[in-house]
Amino acid sequence: MTTDQDERLKAVAEQAGRDLEDASPLDVLRWAADTFGEKFCVTSSMEDAVVAHLASRAFPGVDVVFLDTGYHFEETIGTRDAVEAVMDVNVITLTPRQSVAEQDAQYGPGLHDRDPDLCCALRKVKPLEEGLTGYDAWATGLRRDESPTRANTPVVGWDGKRRKVKVSPIARWTQDDVDAYVAEHGVLTNPLLMDGYASVGCAPCTRRVAEGEDARAGRWAGRGKTECGLHG
Repeated sequence: MTTDQDERLKAVAEQAGRDLEDASPLDVLRWAADTFGEKFCVTSSMEDAVVAHLASRAFPGVDVVFLDTGYHFEETIGTRDAVEAVMDVNVITLTPRQSVAEQDAQYGPGLHDRDPDLCCALRKVKPLEEGLTGYDAWATGLRRDESPTRANTPVVGWDGKRRKVKVSPIARWTQDDVDAYVAEHGVLTNPLLMDGYASVGCAPCTRRVAEGEDARAGRWAGRGKTECGLHG
């Protein structure tokens, strides 16, 4: 059931989506900071720290939420630790209710191979829903050029599933734009991006990509799955 608060936030999101379509990522994030204050956070997979870096400029001390699924590459955890050490942000690490061992005990080992949707639901979707409870708006690093499923990503939109405003400040950027920002500002990136990985997720479900493949091709390869459920 929707509430007056939901309707107000949805209206804010839809208006901002129109007004900010052509705005710079920094201006989008400044709008979010001014509009929501401490009720706004950034989520990061620690593939790179571009949105976290942008947000730290727009809103120093902003909460940066990271999902530690228990299956991450060591490089990803290292990127998170480096972001926390060098940026003016407050890193908040969310973890699933069950450890990997507890999940294996209940569902059997290798759930990610047998039922990746369930594994993502348990280790990503549910922890994020719980972790975002105290916020009215959250930012992501989604870009329209990453895959066909993300081609219509709004700069600001309404996340009806979580009943929150969803901000994607670099939605209009290309990989070249990201690379240029990283180079200009010396932004931290996951070392795996220099080792053939175009998109970095959990280790059991991520592979290097071949030349010409889209950035998401290395996620759940061969399974017809391109999203974990966090964004749709």
